[in-house]
Amino acid sequence: MTPTIAIIGALEKEVRQIYTSIEHGTVCEEAGLKIIGGEYHGFNIVSTTAGMGTVNAAAAAQHLISKYNANAIIFSGIAGGLNPALHIDDVVIGERLRYIDTDTALIAESKPGLEEFESTDFLVDLAEETLISHGFMDANLSDEEIARGTQARSVADASFFRRNNTNAEPRRYLRGTIATGDRFISGKELRDQVVAVTQADCAEMEGAAIAHVAAKNGIDCLVLRAISDNCNESYDALCEREFDLEDYARSASALTLAIVRRLAAKLGLESR
Repeated sequence: MTPTIAIIGALEKEVRQIYTSIEHGTVCEEAGLKIIGGEYHGFNIVSTTAGMGTVNAAAAAQHLISKYNANAIIFSGIAGGLNPALHIDDVVIGERLRYIDTDTALIAESKPGLEEFESTDFLVDLAEETLISHGFMDANLSDEEIARGTQARSVADASFFRRNNTNAEPRRYLRGTIATGDRFISGKELRDQVVAVTQADCAEMEGAAIAHVAAKNGIDCLVLRAISDNCNESYDALCEREFDLEDYARSASALTLAIVRRLAAKLGLESR
């Protein structure tokens, strides 16, 4: 049986590239969602824009699992950076996902009995491999370790995505913690509160809910976030940078497609 991957974004711009990349596409309206179906490198793909917030994300994820028997969910998009080692357009792989404003002990009284959630290990590894192949460097490395002439920098500069532009600073990635809550994080006071509660590397409004629903259903998931701001501007101000926002969202969805291609190669789907 052909495996099915559900790809979800909170905003239409975060999944637009997915819509245009799949083959034999279909479109339908269900459960308040516009759902795009199709094929991509040996997988069945179902993709949708969930809308912002934990309820929208959870509802979309459960619908795609129940209706389309998704074997895995990938959620990609943008987030506000909390870790000073991260810069705009860097990427966080959501190794851990924590709620900001939830009594997690009460949540854990129900299946799956967890107070925090995780992306699936092998998908986290796959995402890291993909980012390295795209010339990203681990944000945990010191300035000395990423300087020109070091092994890590040489690997990054030799990638297809950097070999013609090695003077540019390499983008970074982290296998890190993503904080999820139902409000837009802006301003030092709120930012500091989120860091104190979650020790997270970035903040957004959907990731933990996606991983929560995946865990509840016993399927794999991956949450991936490109940094669009440093939680230091309002949502309206962020939206005024529409060109930049499109670019960051496109970066996240391009990486999602690259991860799917790498997974297909590992599973031998394209040779069938």
